[in-house]
Amino acid sequence: MITILIDGIAYGMLLFVLACGLSVTLGLMNFINLAHGAFAMAGGYVAVVVANRLGMPFWAALAAAFLVPAAAGALLDRTLYRFVYARSHLDQVLFTIGLAFMSVAAVDYAMGSQQVFVQMPDGLRGQFDVGGIGIGRYRLLIVAVCGVVAVALQYALSATRFGSRLRAAVDDARTARGLGIRVGAVFALTFAVGSGLAGLGGALGAEILGLDPQFPLKFMIYFLIVVAVGGTTTVTGPLLASILLGIGDVAGKYYVPKLGAFAIYAIMIVVLLWRPHGLFSRSQRR
Repeated sequence: MITILIDGIAYGMLLFVLACGLSVTLGLMNFINLAHGAFAMAGGYVAVVVANRLGMPFWAALAAAFLVPAAAGALLDRTLYRFVYARSHLDQVLFTIGLAFMSVAAVDYAMGSQQVFVQMPDGLRGQFDVGGIGIGRYRLLIVAVCGVVAVALQYALSATRFGSRLRAAVDDARTARGLGIRVGAVFALTFAVGSGLAGLGGALGAEILGLDPQFPLKFMIYFLIVVAVGGTTTVTGPLLASILLGIGDVAGKYYVPKLGAFAIYAIMIVVLLWRPHGLFSRSQRR
């Protein structure tokens, strides 16, 4: 039972890092980016190249998995995405889903269709034995890294000058520009950080989820479920939703293998019937 709980928390924290960038862009920028999984896949493949092919340390691979997708996100924000920010949600969905399919085809051509994993150092392999319960070292690493990311993201959005500028730019871009806030730069940096976090999640998740060119499409629904269940107005909502869904998914697959895959959807339905706008939403706090 404890092992299932720990595995579920680790899986949920991983889902959070993978989905929190989408939560930020959707909740704060009002932009639906269904190509979010492509940045996660990019981070995973960057880690594979850095660790497996170049032989660099695992921590360097994680850093590269954040920086490269973040740079790609900033570039795409200024060259492509900025033209659809003001368009309808339907246009955004069609545009970004097209980018997702393009990324799948490009990676399949460049890296092949086989599933790959990131080579980990020996220190992260195996388990700790605590009271007769085996706890995976790598899963503990995921919990630690994702916990730090969650705290840092919450602090940046709620207690820094950048967070206040971002909220001002979202609420009234024209007034924000009049006050000297560079709205375009704020949005570009926000999108870059969200893309970088997706890449970090893709690198961390490669060992557990596997990595192949279909990654953006296979896990797109999971990203959307996390955002829908958690809401988009806080970081706390997606974090708690991710942990809830992670534990439910792992427990369902363990106790009811034939129906375990449906556990995460059942949780989503129950939560949305109870709170249609997610666990934490602005409309419910009023």
